[in-house]
Amino acid sequence: MVGISAFVPGPKPLQIVTILGTRPQLVKAKAVSAVIAATPGVEERIIHTGQHFDPQMSDTFIDELGLPQPVANLGIHGGGHGAMTGRMMVALEPILADSRADVALVYGDTNSALAGALVAAKLGLPLVHVEAGLRSFNRAMPEEVNRVLIDHLSTLLFCPTLRSVANLADEGIVDGVIHVGDVMYDVALAMSSRAQAESTILARLALEPGHYAVATLHRAEGTSSAEKLSQALDFLRDRARVMPVVLPLHPRTRQTCELFGLGLDDLTVCEPLGYLDMTRLVSSSALVMTDSGGLQKEAYFHRVPCVTLRDETEWPETIECGWNRLWKAPDYQTRRDIDDFGDGRAANRIIQAILDRFTTSDHG
Repeated sequence: MVGISAFVPGPKPLQIVTILGTRPQLVKAKAVSAVIAATPGVEERIIHTGQHFDPQMSDTFIDELGLPQPVANLGIHGGGHGAMTGRMMVALEPILADSRADVALVYGDTNSALAGALVAAKLGLPLVHVEAGLRSFNRAMPEEVNRVLIDHLSTLLFCPTLRSVANLADEGIVDGVIHVGDVMYDVALAMSSRAQAESTILARLALEPGHYAVATLHRAEGTSSAEKLSQALDFLRDRARVMPVVLPLHPRTRQTCELFGLGLDDLTVCEPLGYLDMTRLVSSSALVMTDSGGLQKEAYFHRVPCVTLRDETEWPETIECGWNRLWKAPDYQTRRDIDDFGDGRAANRIIQAILDRFTTSDHG
């Protein structure tokens, strides 16, 4: 991941303000922020909403990934989706209004991304959406509502796959849509060897490579009721009869398990892991089981089969190419590579496109 050398800076650098707040967004930002830092004539300031506040899901990721320290951490988390998003908007508006930024950038489909997108739109600040065009076609998912709204507010929409480009076209969005590949693949390529060399997670958990499974479970749709959460845990326990199942436990999932009186027996439970430990854990596993969108892809990046603990996915490419299946659906299709995720230079394409679109005579 290197800078864009073709751009000759003018007297005023292009100012990008990035709004993020969750572990997956920090991973995506690793790729883009590294290219920004290496590119003359463009500067970035990061605002962290605090949506993921556990140190293992925030501070550890910032340190391990070598991200710039956020200029502000709003410390906003918890509560309902509307309340959280509203509080974020109230806190973000004066910061963005005073930022003198040229562009606002958001990642993915979180409440942090939606809050940033709405404030930017109301301030007339051009919006860039990285990981645009994903659709599960399930409007009961808060993330799906967030994706649609962010995409319809964006000026530049960077798509990880050709399917996401087609999804946007179906909604009448074609201007500013660019297929760049997946920034998480950029990071996986850049960090995998370091994770292999530095992580001690397998020794700490007494795991043998290729003889255990990894699971994550945190989305509201699967953890908001005792029945749904119990079904998911039973699915994991069934697999644990065959091999150890490691479950890095999200704080919200821990709370809901306690609330519903659901035990975690038969599972190897640990605290949330940093990026290097999680990468090593996934890459050396025999199977990934998750309700996370990002981990479905990360499993494929390391060529580990995945079971998605949901009834649909925003990454149908992983199912069509045989690396993923839905937990209640038929077995895997024939496996083949997924070309859409790119060659590890998605972040370079993103920054070049931003410069091409927003550089004016004032910026050289």
